[in-house]
Amino acid sequence: MDLHAIQSELRKANLDGWLFYDHHHRDPIAYRVLKISPRMCTRRWYYLIPAAGEPSRLAHRIERGNLDGAPGALHLYSSWTEQREHLKQMLAGKRRIAMQYSPLNDIPYVGLVDAGTIELVRSFGVEVVSSADLVQLFEARWSDDALASHLEAGKVVHAAINGAFEAIRAAVRAGDLLNEYDVQQEMMRIFAPNGVETDEPPIVAVNANAANPHYDPTKDFALPIREGDFVLLDVWAKQSKPGAVYFDITWTGFVGESVPERYKQIFNIVRQARDAAVNLVKSAMQQGTPLYGYQVDDAARGVIERAGYGDKFVHRTGHSIGEDVHGNGANMDNLETHDSRRVLPRTCFSVEPGIYLDDFGVRSEVNVYVEEHDARVTGEIQQTIVPILVEPN
Repeated sequence: MDLHAIQSELRKANLDGWLFYDHHHRDPIAYRVLKISPRMCTRRWYYLIPAAGEPSRLAHRIERGNLDGAPGALHLYSSWTEQREHLKQMLAGKRRIAMQYSPLNDIPYVGLVDAGTIELVRSFGVEVVSSADLVQLFEARWSDDALASHLEAGKVVHAAINGAFEAIRAAVRAGDLLNEYDVQQEMMRIFAPNGVETDEPPIVAVNANAANPHYDPTKDFALPIREGDFVLLDVWAKQSKPGAVYFDITWTGFVGESVPERYKQIFNIVRQARDAAVNLVKSAMQQGTPLYGYQVDDAARGVIERAGYGDKFVHRTGHSIGEDVHGNGANMDNLETHDSRRVLPRTCFSVEPGIYLDDFGVRSEVNVYVEEHDARVTGEIQQTIVPILVEPN
């Protein structure tokens, strides 16, 4: 934990402190920021980083080691009255503190502290504000090692997508029946031997299933893949090691030698929306212009709305990426939420606009890594729908 840097940012934000709280491992952000990893958390603990001075720790007597590794004076409690009195003393003289809280739950990734605990802190005369900007600074920014792990995971993810297209190509040409679940499992078999893992298996969606952004094939329910079908692959994974971050992309293909014009038309609109968002990020970083998550969403959404498909783009443009595939930095969103967090250097997020019609859906997803004065897509960029029955170069 970089205590000096956290306290510096607290003073810049005119905050008196940042209060961390957890019970039953409900707040993974706290553990990542504080660099602690207690094995058992059946009792509540609190950790206050003041804008200046020594932090304070409060833990239950039977779990007094929960905050080991974090600096500061340790206070212990057993009864609920003792807990509240110690917390009140920790917060004495504090006017405004940050917690993992989001007004109206606008940013649910940060809204992790329960309402009752917020009420308890407010009962001591303390104003609670969202820690969303602090979280992005101290949890969402990547180290050089994290970026390296992302790029290595990307090689495996791209190999899995190429392997999926090849498996479909070989099965169709041989007259074998392959379904969505079969292709999903084919990709999963590529992951483990290459040192990557995922929280959920990839999405393999055919035709109308591709119009469901979070479709999930199963062993008992999966459509067969035949010549003439449209196929969407959404694949995410990270290296199987501590501190690794995700790589998350979506590609589309057509089981044939020539992609029909209707599919091309929709893909081209989505591609243009994707590129408009990416170019906005690059331009803002190169010019040093402040940029916010909602503006990136507006850039992509505007392209699709002008093409007449605004009501068919039913989700945000992108999400933060970190150790969880949906990370805790700014999302590219002015639909599901108005994400007013600034796009910061050393963060990464997806850009994945989509158009979802009745019989098929197109999404094109890339990952954008933001540098100090630029931004870049970290993997291969799909420019046309893959004609699956055409042999790759």
